[in-house]
Parts: sequence; C-alpha cells; structure tokens
Amino acid sequence: MAKLNAEEYKTFEIIKKFCNNSAEFWYASELAPALEYTKWENFSKVINRAMLACKNSGVEGIYHFPEVRKMVEIGSGAKRWKTDYELSRYACYLIVQNGGARGAS
Repeated sequence: MAKLNAEEYKTFEIIKKFCNNSAEFWYASELAPALEYTKWENFSKVINRAMLACKNSGVEGIYHFPEVRKMVEIGSGAKRWKTDYELSRYACYLIVQNGGARGAS
C-alpha cells in the first residue's frame, strides 16, 4: 500500500483547485508528477484501476473522475487538446491505493 509522506502531502495540498461551488479537486496531470509518474500512459492505467475500484465499491465514478479537455502548448509552440481529469479527494485516495511502486514512471 502506497503512503504519502509529509512533503508529498504538502505538494498534494498545494496543487488543489476549487470549483465555482467551492468543491475541491486535483488535475490528474498535476497529480501524476507529484506521485513521481513521468509517463501519462502509466498514470492513466492507475486511474483506470482506481475507477474500477470506485465502481466496485458501489460509488458512482462520474462524480469523482470527471474527464475534461484542456488546451496545452506542445514543444513546437503549437497547441492541442489534452484529456485530463478533475479528481475528487476520494479519487486521489483510490489512485494512491491502486498505484505501483515509487518511480513507476
């Protein structure tokens, strides 16, 4: 079971965002490097496992893992749409629980 140390928890709180209704969320694209994932492909597998765990717990995942699209700049200066997730605190918990070893890349 993965556990967050004090420095990781501090980073977790720093990257927290708030919706218009004051609900807190975290972007998956910001959580991945905080958990030492360097490849989105590996992190998306963890997200999928966490979504399955959410479903298996009887909780509606759509409220904890809403998919969003963000415009990002790529290396050439061009922009493209990128899929991201606005994760609830519960979703983040499930991601940590379903993640691999540190430095899973």
